Amino acid sequence: MFTSKMARSLAGKVVAITGGARGIGHATAVALAARGASIALGDLDGDEARVAAERLGGPAFGGSLDVSDRASFQKFIIEVEQQLGSIDVLINNAGIMPLGQIVAEDERLTRKIIDINLHGPIIGTKLVAPLMAARGGGHIINVASGVGRVALAGAATYSASKYGLIGFTEATRAELRDSKVEVSCIVPMIVNTQLGAGLSTVRGQKTVEATDVADAIVEVIGKPRFETWVPATARPLYLLMSLIPKNWADALSRGVGAAHVLDQPDQAARDAYESRVRGIAGDRKQPR
Repeated sequence: MFTSKMARSLAGKVVAITGGARGIGHATAVALAARGASIALGDLDGDEARVAAERLGGPAFGGSLDVSDRASFQKFIIEVEQQLGSIDVLINNAGIMPLGQIVAEDERLTRKIIDINLHGPIIGTKLVAPLMAARGGGHIINVASGVGRVALAGAATYSASKYGLIGFTEATRAELRDSKVEVSCIVPMIVNTQLGAGLSTVRGQKTVEATDVADAIVEVIGKPRFETWVPATARPLYLLMSLIPKNWADALSRGVGAAHVLDQPDQAARDAYESRVRGIAGDRKQPR
């Protein structure tokens, strides 16, 4: 149980990470394992999760996890408890971001984005929060996105899922306040992972690496707070855009190169990722 107001030690803590086989999830696992945490990696690709866990070198477990399926999530949690012990921190990181115009988006893909990006963290929270509360504390961290605060063309459903995730995080934090279960959200800009393949970053902002997000998550576990932007310099831009008239904000978005980050990607660089995530939803069509 976490009790100190000072930076909390990670040694011996059990941290479960969804979507942990690659990208932000895997980078976070490496960072936390280096600080003595026991790591559980859940991923649709269970074999990849098991390989990634074996490579961490410390107490670790990797298994299959479909975050959109309650039975799968429940099974994963039971396996983690059997292998490593009670979960101290749940990082809801699993997410997909297929791009394209909303009017052309296959309904199966729309539902899968919401199921994984939003319903998944809701399921995970419902399952672990009571366990954490009964033990007197814990921490749930939801990995959101900058487009969960400032929506952009080209990813309407993804943006909706991340707006919803931030709202869910805020409401859940209020509900769990007296239980000593911390609830936080991480808000990354475009990250240099498969999900961010072929995308440019906003002018004036540095390219974000998975390790940058991992470092932010480690910091938030040590000193919990509600919202953390990665990079931190993106938050003032968001605050400015939320305070000025919408037409001014749109002009600013165009001026800093944000307006077309998601609807004008390097499609060739995204083909492999788009094919993989659309296959998850049974939608083999490529976006136009």
